[in-house]
Amino acid sequence: MSTHDSSTSDASAYGFDVAALDAHLKAHISGLEGAPRLQPISGGQSNPTFFVTYANRALVLRKQPPGELLPSAHAVDREFRIMRALADTPVPVPPTLLLCEDRSVIGTLFYVMDKVEGRVFHDCTLPGVSPEERRTMYAAMATTLAALHNVDFAAAGLADFGRPGNYFGRQIARWTRQWELSKTREDANIDRLVAWLPAHVPADDTTRIAHGDYRMGNLMFHPTRPEVVAVLDWELSTLGHPLADLAHCAMAWVSRPEEYGGIAGLDLDALGIPARADFVAQYEAAATHGLTLTDFHMAFALFRWAVIFEGIAARAKAGNAAAEGAAETGALAAAFARRAAEFT
Repeated sequence: MSTHDSSTSDASAYGFDVAALDAHLKAHISGLEGAPRLQPISGGQSNPTFFVTYANRALVLRKQPPGELLPSAHAVDREFRIMRALADTPVPVPPTLLLCEDRSVIGTLFYVMDKVEGRVFHDCTLPGVSPEERRTMYAAMATTLAALHNVDFAAAGLADFGRPGNYFGRQIARWTRQWELSKTREDANIDRLVAWLPAHVPADDTTRIAHGDYRMGNLMFHPTRPEVVAVLDWELSTLGHPLADLAHCAMAWVSRPEEYGGIAGLDLDALGIPARADFVAQYEAAATHGLTLTDFHMAFALFRWAVIFEGIAARAKAGNAAAEGAAETGALAAAFARRAAEFT
């Protein structure tokens, strides 16, 4: 996570008036002292995020990007809502402080939360950690996801947070359409999946809160202990099927380090990382829904990512991809499609 420091003096670089932000925060959060120092947090988030540090309190601000937005994109108000709803549950989330829907303050919707101190690992091998601690951290990743799926979403005030039911049917249709729109080549594995997945949707129609991008890089661990202190990046959260989250998380075991940072092919025993079956068993033992991860769920998760990677390839081919290395990322589409088809 790289940062760039700034005081309020050159804050126009951020495209909003920091003095107006400061006045708004001091009007709504009591006791803030001094002038805020802003540090943009880079890391590829689609919603610009900043450390906002006062003399006596460290905050994080997350805002929409400037300009015209798609109707459902960059819904920082949804992120704020779900973290606030989860505040009194066993799911660790950053303490939310305020949501500002008045665009006149800094030009976009934004929310503010307390800064949580901890460690974020963008490498699934958790560099610098002992094998014993690594084992405990993976267990914490499993049980924290189960804790999320154990939350009664209606009791938490989230009954209207998404469409309950038929989650996989809707998702398969969506990603099949996306493939047709973005494909740059033919792929027999995708054709197989498009036929196989709808015919093998499990009978259960369980609905839980789904994070949407639950993985190691979206967890913050305690500064020194192997405990999850915050689940981050709720941008894709909705009501969905819990095993879609689990399969998404479990993809790391079936993709290689050069394939989007997976752990397939590594000496997991030596690292202290559990086998995929053991990680899944830890989750299933802690979850109350009683469901079991199947080959269908893994095939679906990998199919979804194959289509996402193909979209990146299509944008690279069109010459307007945002990220460097988009062509290489797009090449992952074929690899993920092949792995998905192996589960069929």
